[in-house]
Amino acid sequence: MTKPNIPKGTRDFGAIEMARRNYIFSTVRSVFERFGFRQIETPAMELMTTLMGKYGEEGDKLLFRIQNSGEKAALAPEKGLRYDLTVPFARYVVQHQAELTLPFRRYQIQPVWRADRPQKGRYREFYQCDVDVIGTDSLVSELELIQIVEEVYHTLGIRVCLHLNNRKILAGIAEIIGEPDKIIDITTAIDKLDKIGQDKVNEELLERGLSQEAVQKLQPILSLSGSNSEKLDTMASLLADSETGSKGIEETKRILGLCKATGVNLPIELDLTLARGLNYYTGAIFEVKALDVQIGSITGGGRYDNLTGIFGLPDISGVGISFGADRIYDVLTELNLYPEAMGSTEVMFAAFGQQELEYALRWATALRKAGKRVEVYPEAAKMKKQLAYANAQQVPFVAVVGGNEMETNTVMLKNMLSGEQQQVTLEQLTSMI
Repeated sequence: MTKPNIPKGTRDFGAIEMARRNYIFSTVRSVFERFGFRQIETPAMELMTTLMGKYGEEGDKLLFRIQNSGEKAALAPEKGLRYDLTVPFARYVVQHQAELTLPFRRYQIQPVWRADRPQKGRYREFYQCDVDVIGTDSLVSELELIQIVEEVYHTLGIRVCLHLNNRKILAGIAEIIGEPDKIIDITTAIDKLDKIGQDKVNEELLERGLSQEAVQKLQPILSLSGSNSEKLDTMASLLADSETGSKGIEETKRILGLCKATGVNLPIELDLTLARGLNYYTGAIFEVKALDVQIGSITGGGRYDNLTGIFGLPDISGVGISFGADRIYDVLTELNLYPEAMGSTEVMFAAFGQQELEYALRWATALRKAGKRVEVYPEAAKMKKQLAYANAQQVPFVAVVGGNEMETNTVMLKNMLSGEQQQVTLEQLTSMI
């Protein structure tokens, strides 16, 4: 018999893991909704014509294709599992444009799939928590996304740094080194700087057709240091003859100015090597990294000026970010930052006999109506067995019901951590848990 297993890069989640994941989802959802975003969902599968050509050469290679089946399989359009939530969102906006009022603020919390090589922090199936504003080019939207990042990670207790750049700055750099047509090759290569190092990036740039002179001109920019304002001043001087690059500098200054004016305390670093490989970005780009765990980006996103144009609705600007729930989960686990007893049973009833079990069921019903998380052991088994079950499930309190408790209309409440016991009424038990 074949041993049951799951595909590489996917995971099962038990009750404890799901309680932790739901803690992440509820935290993120709460912050999104406080900023006025509304939830939508899109299908797991999209037409390949929707997905292809949106993620760059390397991203397109990671698309999972779905094999058509059935009587008319050969005639059916090719489909694939979604690679992210942004492209399906753009398709949704175009398809439902008559129903939407712009600017449209939406969030999605759903799984995505990538045919990537599984490794720590990188999975083939994982959840993204996306938040986007579409239909405005105001940089106030970028500010709000940064505020959302600050709020989410403050609530979760994770120390992070937000890395900021602008694709217009990168386009300007491509101009001044004499390779304006190689912007995609340049961004694809330097996006790997953290992973493969500067020497390997230079090799890849040469392999992609950049001249040795252009690569040399790029070196001081890749290693530029100093404060954000010092970097911006240096780049403003270097990009003075590039209209696109200068616009990117001004946008970045404006975003940082808005952050200062509104009291954002999140560490923000201008990172001129930040490229993000997705081709649809046109303005500000973000990546968020945990300061206390080596795991790569845990949130990322940016401005896209014409993603809907690919689907027939041009000149609609949008900006969004995506929280990687699975990487956040790993960070919280490594740092042991989860609250205790999330979503678990607060009290379990254990009964000595059938009559006592029915008595316990009535109490459990009353407590559940009061909003308490209550479990009743379903049979009058030996008390040792019932208590062992409660221990295994990490239930903090067990309400034991015997004949004496029925006569006095009470239960014997046992603290499973300390072992202390006391007789309590229903009213007392309700207030205690």
